[in-house]
Amino acid sequence: MSLIPWPYRWLAAAALATALIGFGWVKGAGHVQAQWDAAVQQQTLQAAAVRERQAQATVKVVNEYVDRVRIVREKGDTIIKEVPIYVPVQADAACTINRGFVRLHDAAAAGELPKPARDADAAATGLALSAVAGTFSANYQTCHENAEQLRALQAWVREMQAKEKDSSPSP
Repeated sequence: MSLIPWPYRWLAAAALATALIGFGWVKGAGHVQAQWDAAVQQQTLQAAAVRERQAQATVKVVNEYVDRVRIVREKGDTIIKEVPIYVPVQADAACTINRGFVRLHDAAAAGELPKPARDADAAATGLALSAVAGTFSANYQTCHENAEQLRALQAWVREMQAKEKDSSPSP
């Protein structure tokens, strides 16, 4: 026979079981926390690497965009300077710009339908043909600058998608 009564044995076994469960719980929680911390750190490093690659792509696209827009501006400025050569003073005197043309142009530039034509629209505005040519040239220059801006934005989006695809984890 044993010296320890059976209720104390049960109590000791329960205490030992509780201690083992608690020890396993603490060790398991520590292990899971370590895994979690490692995963968070890895994601932070990956995010920093992606941001760095995106920044490099952004700098590349912006530099290309600035160069292309500079070229577009130079060409546009040259064309605007050439207006007096292509539309000489004699052409200004020979051609009259009527109000209807101005209203139609302004409506088209605003992307709206023009108001119905009136008799007054046939009257001359005193606007020189060279001024119209200069305005058209400046508008087209702005249009080409906007086109370059759109191309640069599209290139940037493609670069970001490529960087994202390169950095996504493999399954």
